[in-house]
Amino acid sequence: MTDMPKPRTFNADGITAPFRHATFRRIWLASLLSNLGALIRGVGAAWAMMQMTSSADMVALVQTALMLPVMLISMPAGAIADMYDRRRIILYSLGIALTGATALTTLAWLDLVTPTLLLALCFLVGTAVALLDPAWQSSVSEQVPSDALPAAIALNGISYNLARSVGPALGGIVVAAAGIVAAFAINALLYLPLMFALFLWKRAPEPSRVPPESLHRAIVSGVRYIMNAPSIKIVLIRAMAMGLFGGAIIALMPLVARDLLHGGAETYGIILSAFGLGAVIGALSVTEVRKRMTGEAAIRACALSMGGALVAVAMSREPLLTAVALVLAGAVWMMAWVLFSIGVQLSAPRWVTGRALAAYQAASSGGIAVGSWAWGHVTDIAGVNVALLLAAALLAVSPLLGFWLPMPRVSARGEEPEMLDDPKVRLALSGRSGPLVVEIEYRVGQENARSFHNLMQDIQLFRQRNGAYGWSIARDIADPELWTERYHCPTWLDYLRQRNRATKSERALDQRATAFHIGPEPVRVRRMLERPFGSVRWKEDAPDRAAAKDLESKHEHGVMS
Repeated sequence: MTDMPKPRTFNADGITAPFRHATFRRIWLASLLSNLGALIRGVGAAWAMMQMTSSADMVALVQTALMLPVMLISMPAGAIADMYDRRRIILYSLGIALTGATALTTLAWLDLVTPTLLLALCFLVGTAVALLDPAWQSSVSEQVPSDALPAAIALNGISYNLARSVGPALGGIVVAAAGIVAAFAINALLYLPLMFALFLWKRAPEPSRVPPESLHRAIVSGVRYIMNAPSIKIVLIRAMAMGLFGGAIIALMPLVARDLLHGGAETYGIILSAFGLGAVIGALSVTEVRKRMTGEAAIRACALSMGGALVAVAMSREPLLTAVALVLAGAVWMMAWVLFSIGVQLSAPRWVTGRALAAYQAASSGGIAVGSWAWGHVTDIAGVNVALLLAAALLAVSPLLGFWLPMPRVSARGEEPEMLDDPKVRLALSGRSGPLVVEIEYRVGQENARSFHNLMQDIQLFRQRNGAYGWSIARDIADPELWTERYHCPTWLDYLRQRNRATKSERALDQRATAFHIGPEPVRVRRMLERPFGSVRWKEDAPDRAAAKDLESKHEHGVMS
């Protein structure tokens, strides 16, 4: 038995709706503890680096070491999340993170940690997070029904930021009272409840009619889908810009505590908690914001508000004023990331959700990682306040991107693919037979030629993102009503995958194209196995195995005497 939820008649817009599902509730509570431990470790790592070096560049590199792996391996991680059991992937990833946290604790206890070793172990933990994130985020849709998905996404953000609202302050207290070793040990121990909660989750496997792709082909499929999905590409570019500019406050917060507020670990923990408290407020407000504002208007408001908050942090020398500004910064920072995540998850069908989320993680984490490195350099040259003011200026002008790349409108999760019967064939094929060429002939009245051609541009995108290549549309010069759509698939198995990945809205595009067809004959579809020179019988007397198999089949069915 599985407790995979079925749709119910409650108000899915309510932020607490996902808690009605036991699996989500257990995992969410355990993840809250895990996030708490990760934030305590973050305080310990940043403060350990502050004690070992006075270089702002090295301090900022702690954030880069944690985020860079997400940028580097997120696409393979997303492919793995779509190919294999997401629950197992999360458990394996947590095992890697636990190993890194345990090593960090042991080495710190033995007083063997150096700046380079600290960055290396942070990179290992970041690698575990990079492997975990796509499986984690795409598994949410398996724990709650689709109408509760936006609330579940927001609640996962709230889990992290509830921990952030108390974790850094607690981390500052732990570091000040018990030392860095205690902070690292607590992090390791708090991975265990989440591993236990995931162990209890009885995930229902989703059988597929076709074998899974290889890792290489799955990565290619994911990249191809994203490159032909304009709504996802827009979200990725906007997320990268937000991470690049807004990540300054994340990377430079230890230096704000030390250089601007002249405080210690406790001050650092308190201002991190203020940022986390704001993030909780932002996540709780997402549902209401989505009702009242478009995605583009909300992202613009977040960027402008965060720019103003960074100006206040740069100019303030009072902890209270800085904390208030960071509450605002945390609220709009979190709100922006939840809106980006919802935009990606509701734009991608389930077969590619992990890879779409991985691309989103790569874009956002890449922006933060590169930004953290760059802001560290700026700080070394000009100081913390100048770096923050420059970041604020860039955030203030970033809404101009909306005139070129407006955020897509999304309201509900994209429909899931509909499985179709396999086409009948008489040629002996294996899964690796290919390339396959598909030609579809339409007869369209000349008065509808322009409208039909415009529609085919949308059909091109969905064919290509689902696996086709070499797409073209041609018009017969001797018979202007005759149009031929043509595309390739690498193998027969790839064609079956491409055929069964189309969602309801994509099939509706096919139906609209068919509606243009005129004449007594239906739309004609040809599926052909491409045979380059030399690929067919190389001797005249070599047997044609396909013809022999066809003849044998006819004998079996009594077609021939």
